[in-house]
Amino acid sequence: MRIVRDYSFVSETDRGASAAIGNFDGVHLGHRAVIDLARRAGAEIGAPLGVVTFEPHPREVFAPDAPPFRLTGSEARAHRLEKIGVDVLYELNFNRALAALSPEDFARGVIVDGLGLRHVVVGADFHFGKGRAGDTETLKAFGTEMGFDVTVAELVSGAAGRVSSTAIREALTDGRPRDAAAMLGHWHRMEGPVVHGDQRGRVLGFPTANLSIEGLHRPKFGVYAVLIDVLSGPHAGSYRGAASLGLRPQYRGEVPNLETFIFDFRGDLYGTHISVALVEYLRPEMTFDGPDWEAQLVAQMAADCDRAREILAAE
Repeated sequence: MRIVRDYSFVSETDRGASAAIGNFDGVHLGHRAVIDLARRAGAEIGAPLGVVTFEPHPREVFAPDAPPFRLTGSEARAHRLEKIGVDVLYELNFNRALAALSPEDFARGVIVDGLGLRHVVVGADFHFGKGRAGDTETLKAFGTEMGFDVTVAELVSGAAGRVSSTAIREALTDGRPRDAAAMLGHWHRMEGPVVHGDQRGRVLGFPTANLSIEGLHRPKFGVYAVLIDVLSGPHAGSYRGAASLGLRPQYRGEVPNLETFIFDFRGDLYGTHISVALVEYLRPEMTFDGPDWEAQLVAQMAADCDRAREILAAE
């Protein structure tokens, strides 16, 4: 998959795609429906499959002090889009200048002159241009005028109702990763480089691979059964484990992170990139008291791992 970040400098190879446009946070089943329509349209006209999205997320530009909300960072989103067969990811730099474009200027300057898109697919709730003034009918009119086709995808519903990033965040906040996965069409994953921690887990016999969750929506704090993909380095591959997500109250942590113990693993993962999938919520964060608190903690961690192994054996 090729990634284009500036619509002003696009090679001829990357122009002329059939592309879905949106933020695609999480790349859930609703997003997949939009992308699949672009795929089918592209196959009919012999055009590559593209996705047009924005980085940073517009909400991060207009509400920089809002609580973390993203289901996926740009790296994880790109990995997911590549897995489903996207040829070109137009990850456009979202800034005040782009936000100030009128709907007509966006259609002409970005879609036509910049990216040269031949077919555009959007969701039924799509809005674009300054003040979100443009909608699907506006886009269709510009398509007719400027020479690109437009398809509007219907909103997707699942067993629990409409599939949306908001509903997925709610499921994760409630500690329901399986419900989130049903809407995503895949496990909710947190990705990034393994960073150095306090190495307390190593001392306790449970060494962990630590990930920052800065900027991401925070699922319910606690311990999870997880699946791990090591994406780079000599230990690349798929593993199983248990992870603690949160503030580590026993040690009075102040910055939440994800600490993952990989079953039956020996090796150094510092600096490599990993992807951790939340499969099942096991318990909330706990603290232990008394002179033997450390032994209590170790026993609980062992019990967590035993339960996680049982759950993951069925996956």
